[in-house]
Amino acid sequence: MVKNFFLKSDKSPKNIQIKKDIITHFITSGNDTIAELAKELDLSVPTVTKFIVELTDQGLIDEFGKIHTPGGRHPSVYGLKPSSAYFVGVDMSRHHLNIALMDFTGNIVSNQMGIPYTYENTPDSFDILCSYIQNFIDRTGNLKQKIFNINLNISGRVNPESGYSYSSFYFSEHPISETLTNKLNFKVGIDNDTRAMAYGEYMKGVVDGEKNVIFVNVSWGLGIGIIIDGKPYYGTSGFSGEFGHFPIFENEIICHCGKKGCLETEASGMAIHRMILERATQGESTILTEMVKDMSKLTLTDIIKATNLEDPLCIEIMEEVGYKLGKYIAGLINIFNPELVIIGGQVAESEGFIMLPIRSAIKKYSLNLVNKDTSIVTSKLKNKAGIIGACMIARSRLFNE
Repeated sequence: MVKNFFLKSDKSPKNIQIKKDIITHFITSGNDTIAELAKELDLSVPTVTKFIVELTDQGLIDEFGKIHTPGGRHPSVYGLKPSSAYFVGVDMSRHHLNIALMDFTGNIVSNQMGIPYTYENTPDSFDILCSYIQNFIDRTGNLKQKIFNINLNISGRVNPESGYSYSSFYFSEHPISETLTNKLNFKVGIDNDTRAMAYGEYMKGVVDGEKNVIFVNVSWGLGIGIIIDGKPYYGTSGFSGEFGHFPIFENEIICHCGKKGCLETEASGMAIHRMILERATQGESTILTEMVKDMSKLTLTDIIKATNLEDPLCIEIMEEVGYKLGKYIAGLINIFNPELVIIGGQVAESEGFIMLPIRSAIKKYSLNLVNKDTSIVTSKLKNKAGIIGACMIARSRLFNE
C-alpha cells in the first residue's frame, strides 16, 4: 500500500521515509507547525518545508490557519487532510457486527452498529460476513476509491503479522487476511478484538497521556489488551492477552478452549449467564423470568438490563464475579504496574455493580506500593471501543507493504 499511497513519481526510499515520519507525527501528535515538526524529526526547516509542500500538493495534508505569536511572522499550522484517505473497521461478535468508515484524521464518518449476525465457524458464516462488509463498502459511494485498509477484529488466537486466525475461520492453508483481501479487493488485516478495544481507548477514549495501560474486556469471554510505552503489546506470535485462560479453579467446567478450570469459567459474561440460568432454574426469584419468557433464549444483554434495574439475583452474581475478577486483576497490577486499568466490554455496562467489587478486590490483593499509582476506570467508548480500534489499526498499517 505504500507505493499506492504516495505519488509514483517519488522513487527515493529516503524521501518516502521522511514523508512517512511526517504523516506518523500528525497521526500521533495532531497538527503542528513546520518549526516544531523539524525539531521533533531532527530535520532542517527547509527540508521539512519541502516535504510539506509536496504532501500538500499530493492532497495528503492541509494548512489549518496560523498561530498568533508575539512579534514576527505568525507560523502556519499543518495537519492531515481528513478526506485524503479512509479506513474501514469491522468488529465481529457472537451475535452482531459493527462496521465503520474513518477518515484520515481519525473521525468516524459513517457506521452501522448492531448488524444482526450469528457467528458460526463455518464457510457459510464467513461468506455472510464478507457480504456485509462488501455492502457497507458499496454504500460509501465515491469515498470507496480512497479506502486504503480494512481491519477485522476476531476473538481468540489471532496472529496479525501472518494474517492467520486460529480460533475462527481457519479453513485452509491460506491466511484469512489473504482470503479477505482477494474477496473484497482491498488490503485487509486482522487483529484480536480485545487488543483493538484497548487501542481504541488509547487513541480516542479514556486514556489521557498514560503510556502503560491494561484494558480488561469482560464480555462473553475474558481477555486483556496491553499497551506498553504507548504501543500495543502483541507477544511473539500475536497471542498476548489470553487472561481468561489462566488455570485458576479446581472445577469441572470445560472452557471453550477445551481445558478445565480457566478463569473465564467463573469470571466472565459466560459464567454470569450460566450462574443466572442455574439459580433461576432452581426457583430463585428474578425479574428475568418476566422479562424473558423463554429462559433458553436468555442473553447477556438481558442480564445487564436486569442488573441495572437492581434485580437482587443479578446483583449478587455480578458482585461475586466482580470480586473474583478483581482478585486476578490485582495480580496483573502487581506484574505490570500500569498507570491505568480500563474495565470494558459488555459486562462493564453494569457500571458500579461490577466496578465496586473489582475495586474492592484490587485494593485487598494488590501491593500497596504498586497500585497507588494505578487508576481503575471504565471504558469511555463502551460498545464503540472495538470498532474505533479496528479503524485505528487499519490506519496504523497504512505503510505496511
